[in-house]
Amino acid sequence: MNEVLAALAASIPLAGGWALHARVLRRRLTVARRDPLTGLRTRDAFTHRATRLLKDPRAIVVLADVDRFKQINDRHGHAAGDALLKATAERLAHHAGRSGVAGRLGGDEFAAVVIDEHGAAADLFAFLHGVLARPVDGLGPEVATTVSLGWVRAADFPGEDLSALLRRADEAMYAAKQGRAGLRRAGLGRLFATVAGRRAGRHGARTDVPVMGVAA
Repeated sequence: MNEVLAALAASIPLAGGWALHARVLRRRLTVARRDPLTGLRTRDAFTHRATRLLKDPRAIVVLADVDRFKQINDRHGHAAGDALLKATAERLAHHAGRSGVAGRLGGDEFAAVVIDEHGAAADLFAFLHGVLARPVDGLGPEVATTVSLGWVRAADFPGEDLSALLRRADEAMYAAKQGRAGLRRAGLGRLFATVAGRRAGRHGARTDVPVMGVAA
């Protein structure tokens, strides 16, 4: 009996050590899944969560890109650029809500999957576009900019995975940026005969892209 008690007593520190080790590993994994600047999910973490959300027929994929970001960074410094990225991330995450997910893909490019619970996506993104253009606390009016948005309803393209939907959202966003409309939806109409999305353009390709305009 004494030997059993002694063995149990000896195992307590070992169990405590493993528990501490497990907590440290979980903390490190959580940190690795978060962008250190904005706190949003990194590309891999976003992809994992977003892919699961696409099973919901109400899912909408959104891509956001800060306009004139390089000029702001060059002219006003990296601190101003960082503050702008943080504000954009916070606002996008707020609109994605707990039912959705937002992530930073890299640089000044963000993505989100939003669950359109009320069937009012056009109104939601028009409002979001205005929110993203609001001044950032601590930055002067000369640092103000806008954010171009492209979005696509997953149900419009059944069978397409996250990567394909992001390409469509990217093409819509690029059309918005080029047309200074600020906001475009990739839809089933062909209001623009030939639009080169940035991802297609990187390979020198031109693609007929179905794009539907949305008032910003």
